[in-house]
Amino acid sequence: MTVTWEELGWEPLAEGVGRCRLPVWDCTAGLIVGEDFAFVVDTGSSLEEGARVRDRAQRLAGRAVTGIALTHHHFDHVFGAAAFGPVPIFAAAGAQALYREGRGELYADAVHNGLDPAAARAAADALVRPGEYVRDVTALGRGAGRDILLVRIGPGHTGHDLAVVVPGDPTVVFCGDLVEESGEPQAGPDAVGTRWPAALDRLRELGGADAVYVPGHGAVVDAEFLRRQRDDLAARFGVDEPTA
Repeated sequence: MTVTWEELGWEPLAEGVGRCRLPVWDCTAGLIVGEDFAFVVDTGSSLEEGARVRDRAQRLAGRAVTGIALTHHHFDHVFGAAAFGPVPIFAAAGAQALYREGRGELYADAVHNGLDPAAARAAADALVRPGEYVRDVTALGRGAGRDILLVRIGPGHTGHDLAVVVPGDPTVVFCGDLVEESGEPQAGPDAVGTRWPAALDRLRELGGADAVYVPGHGAVVDAEFLRRQRDDLAARFGVDEPTA
């Protein structure tokens, strides 16, 4: 039986592209469907949440999930990945050590932010390491009815941020936490504030004026929102003058 995005609580963004807003932290999980693939962007904050994302994504796509992109190495985006089983997982180059050695730090951060300690421990113990690290741009899906560009966007929210660009009408850009709509962008100890405005400049160049930009938290936004948030970050971190 065919179901619609809306029936499963997902928001359609373009043909074959949509996202859901997960509870508690309002974190985005995205789905891109092509002729023979179903690609997920970020996986939620626990194994249980990851399993829900997986099951609903597979119902919408009509097939098993074939790949995952992790926009950055924070628990609310990566802790669900192990629920998807052995699928290709992509992350930004430079983050290898974080996935290899970061279980304890991720567990502590998750518990500090309110995740049940048992759920946090299970997800940290099961943390999967991406098998593919994007150094610049990696193109997927060519010839399968939908292009996907994975772009190492540079440091900003973290030292190793990945964006996912889906060209089309409209183009959809999954920004991770480089962009936040539901509150001020969060800058933890791993943020690189002086480079963050430039990362938003590049996002706008990649998507263009008419793209749909999907923040890591909150409602979808447009290029003008990115410009304003870029200028706010530039002022916050003392980088440069506002954009024109």
